[in-house]
Amino acid sequence: MKEFWDERFKQTEYIYGQEPNTFLKSQLVKFTKGKILFPLEGEGRNACFAASLGFIVDAFDFSEAGKHKALELATRKNLAINYSISKAEDYDFGTEIYDYIVLIYAHLNPSIRPKIHQKIVNALKPNGRVIIEAFHPKQLKNNYTSGGPKSLDMLYTTKLLKNDFSDLNILLAEEIETELNEGNYHKGKAFVSRFIGQK
Repeated sequence: MKEFWDERFKQTEYIYGQEPNTFLKSQLVKFTKGKILFPLEGEGRNACFAASLGFIVDAFDFSEAGKHKALELATRKNLAINYSISKAEDYDFGTEIYDYIVLIYAHLNPSIRPKIHQKIVNALKPNGRVIIEAFHPKQLKNNYTSGGPKSLDMLYTTKLLKNDFSDLNILLAEEIETELNEGNYHKGKAFVSRFIGQK
């Protein structure tokens, strides 16, 4: 899997574009600045956007090629992000460190997903929020061609997210058809789950 992502991120283009995810952008501009973590951040578009707003940004991914492009993007924009190389299951999320943790298409294998999501809850400060946009099972069932895992058990319903984040107060949980325009790999109609929970 690491080889797959390294190969994909080695392309000259930013495969998901250089602009932030639209849903995330709509939320971050409303939030009070604080410390924010981007797990599985890839090429850095969302982390760089948060940094441009004045957030203190940590990010990680297991792809060296992803990190290289993220830091390149940050340098070009004159921004500071702290980017680590790690698998999700090996990352030290810590306890009550972050005001926000953002999972944008950070689809985890079901064998580790509940444990990682619990670590995310623990890593949030009191009143901290998790912000998620992920592909819904209808992405596969309806044969959308705008990206995402090709395995149903890697896709997220709001019911699954409510269950994984049952310790949080739900601020938003919706399943919605949307139009993606995020580089060449997230383009066209998509069916996604969106979730915001607060500690």
